[in-house]
Amino acid sequence: MIDLHYWTTPNGHKITMFLEETGLPYRITPVNISTGDQFKPEFLAIAPNNRIPAIVDDEPVGGGAPVSVFESGAILLYLADKTGELIPADLRGRVETLQWLFWQMGGLGPMAGQNHHFAQYAPEKLPYAIDRYVNETNRLYGVLDKRLADRPFVAGDAYTIADIAAYPWIVPHERQRQNIAEMPHLKRWFEAIKARPATVRAYAKAQEVNTAQTVDEKSRSILFGQTAAVAGRR
Repeated sequence: MIDLHYWTTPNGHKITMFLEETGLPYRITPVNISTGDQFKPEFLAIAPNNRIPAIVDDEPVGGGAPVSVFESGAILLYLADKTGELIPADLRGRVETLQWLFWQMGGLGPMAGQNHHFAQYAPEKLPYAIDRYVNETNRLYGVLDKRLADRPFVAGDAYTIADIAAYPWIVPHERQRQNIAEMPHLKRWFEAIKARPATVRAYAKAQEVNTAQTVDEKSRSILFGQTAAVAGRR
């Protein structure tokens, strides 16, 4: 059984997509990041960066004490290795998958996240910041579109954790001010993953967990007002 500490963000969706795809048993513990659940001691014990998602594997490979993992990319890799699914077994296929997983973790996710922040949530709309991140998001979409020009999935012929990592960050493409109709290879890939039964189930879970998806002044201060002191450092 996998205990998934989760909220309905792109990084959270990655893990429900994987778990639904593989059928690995799991249970969700909601961590409402708009009300500060991410700062509770029991969550910080497994996710010291006070960010979702995090998991606890009660039955790790080889037995022994439960294993906790935080950071969505690390979780995807851990679960792929645990199950032997959604990651190629051969060296070259594994390298292809891992480099595109880290491309998402280091590029697409952070840049699209800053895009969201400055375009959607920042109290002061700064044209330079908005243009900077909208343009960089566009560049990364272009990289992905080119990559998908001659292969069905990011790492090649097989659906992998590289696709799962990237997809949730493309879902809000309109809010990111991106037009995927101009990127036919990315659009084809996006629609194919959107239609997968496991993806449908994962996003249905999100609707059950988070029924009031709004950001008000209080939640804004919780989400965007964090410092070292808030994170528990002194």
